[in-house]
Amino acid sequence: EADRMQEQRRRKSLQLRLPGAERPDQAQVRLQQRSLGERVQTSAELALQRRVRVDPVVVPVREDLATPESWAKPVSTRGAIEEMPQGCIAVADAMGLTSAGIFGDILTMRMAKRKVAALVTDGVVRDKAGVLASKLPVWCAGTAAPASVNGLTFVGWQEPIGCGGCAVFPGDVIVCDEDGAVVIPQDLLAFVAEEGAEQERMESFIVTEVERGAKLPGLYPMNEETKARYAAWKKT
Repeated sequence: EADRMQEQRRRKSLQLRLPGAERPDQAQVRLQQRSLGERVQTSAELALQRRVRVDPVVVPVREDLATPESWAKPVSTRGAIEEMPQGCIAVADAMGLTSAGIFGDILTMRMAKRKVAALVTDGVVRDKAGVLASKLPVWCAGTAAPASVNGLTFVGWQEPIGCGGCAVFPGDVIVCDEDGAVVIPQDLLAFVAEEGAEQERMESFIVTEVERGAKLPGLYPMNEETKARYAAWKKT
């Protein structure tokens, strides 16, 4: 029964995962234990875990630099996309700006063609219908009609950034599902993966108990009596 419940929860929450991966909510709990937990975004279409490989960097708009002509320069979102390796998650710092779309349908379509795994940003996208049609999983703060040059200036990629209040470094791991996205620092990956397995078992037990009609006080969180029953349950 425990295995069945755990499998149901896994199928519901994750569609793509790497060995040792866990859900964003579980990762959040583990990171909070180290005072590092921070959600990036809350809009999701698909569950993923991948290493960050490209971090687009922007600064506030500069009228002399943020022009449609800048899109053709080597240092541009176009150039960054062509450097994105297959399977990566692109995390883009938009400084939380919601008045101009940092990516649109053509860019997300190209990212999908390059088999980029997903886009995470604390900004917004434009051309919503086209972005959805591209099938690129996107976690963002919404949509806006104006182009990026109306509020942002692209300055580089593959650099440390801030996104949604988090410091994100190239090579960090991003875990995303319908609840949102979490960044896991490289040095904490093993800790989060190991602790997450036990958290998943514990919550599967709790769900089983709730389905049987158990009351929450003493169960969630567990009191000593429940911990003893849980220890016995794990041995079955």
